[in-house]
Amino acid sequence: MPIPTELVGSLPRTVYLQQAYADYDSGKITREEFVKVQDKAVENLLTHLKKTGETYLTDGDQRVCSFVMYPVIETLGGKGIADNMAPDGVLFPFDDGHHRQIPRVARGPFNTKSNISASRYNTYAWQNFKLSVAQSKGYPMKQTVISPSMMYLLYPFAEEVPGYPRQQFMNDIVNECEKDIRGCFAAGAKRVSIDFTEERLPGRTALKNDPGNPWTKARLIDTFVDLNNRVLDRFTPAERINIGIHTCPGADCDSNHSFDVPYHALLPSLFKINAGYFLMQLASHTPDIRTSVYQEIGKHIRRDANGVKQVAFIGVTHTLNPTVETPEQVCESLIEASKYIPVDQLGATDDCGFSPFCDDIKPKHGGNLEFAMDVALEKISARIKGAKMASEKLNV
Repeated sequence: MPIPTELVGSLPRTVYLQQAYADYDSGKITREEFVKVQDKAVENLLTHLKKTGETYLTDGDQRVCSFVMYPVIETLGGKGIADNMAPDGVLFPFDDGHHRQIPRVARGPFNTKSNISASRYNTYAWQNFKLSVAQSKGYPMKQTVISPSMMYLLYPFAEEVPGYPRQQFMNDIVNECEKDIRGCFAAGAKRVSIDFTEERLPGRTALKNDPGNPWTKARLIDTFVDLNNRVLDRFTPAERINIGIHTCPGADCDSNHSFDVPYHALLPSLFKINAGYFLMQLASHTPDIRTSVYQEIGKHIRRDANGVKQVAFIGVTHTLNPTVETPEQVCESLIEASKYIPVDQLGATDDCGFSPFCDDIKPKHGGNLEFAMDVALEKISARIKGAKMASEKLNV
């Protein structure tokens, strides 16, 4: 079987879509008008993605303000937030000085409209997927969902919410993540990947020594792995083959948030998650570090994760760098990785989503969103061609 390839998820938004988000947030356009602009952006994106030969299309997160906050808000300005959530949650700083802030749970039940008594997301990924898959004209698609470990960070770390115990909240987010994944498959998704790390979130956050965040030194990585496995254990091995985990050090506004956290500290725990595949940032590291990580992957990846053979999709394109890799460079990375990772457990991906927030202006790409999209599509094409070249050289 040839080396598989897969897109992480997000892609740059157009100028007109970014303006629509701002106009919807400020009340200048209706929700119906906003959705029409999203439809236009998704249709255009799918048309271009098909030309790359991508295995599974995505809608590039064009329908969400960010991959991480879609269950609780509609816009980065906070439109659609439930009345039992507060906007002043944890701040996540980035290397270039900007930051992102997530909401927090102010009272239970979790994130519901006032007329709903049961805990639930305000918006599920499968609801947006249904709109986008209708535009795909039968081409296979995947969907990304946020991890329960990310949602865990919405609950105040050092205190209990009155009348809403932490354990009940954890049960609620596990249930909601399961519903989100099942909804995606029911709507026709061929693959679903769970964002385990981004915006200085669960996987690397649990390991990063950051005195600005209350969970530093709390050894939350074990809690995070357990939360994800509580979700995954509700799926059969046949289902988990197509449920993945994505990890990277962030990619917002062409900036990282936890690049300094070494993979060697994360990988032993990462592969304890009983997912079928892993999408892993690697292209942005130096060749010597990449080789050492390939070796670590080979040591820890499992051939039997509760009935599933795990596959490591290594990042072969640097999503923050506008320089496009050649297919030959992609091929070389995969050939090197195959020395340490069994070929039948090796895949190719991009380092991260290309644009995880709807207002990302891609500064290292000169703030030119059309150029940023062209670069992303060229990198995807190079990844696909390079994986084919490597497959031929490795006779798979």
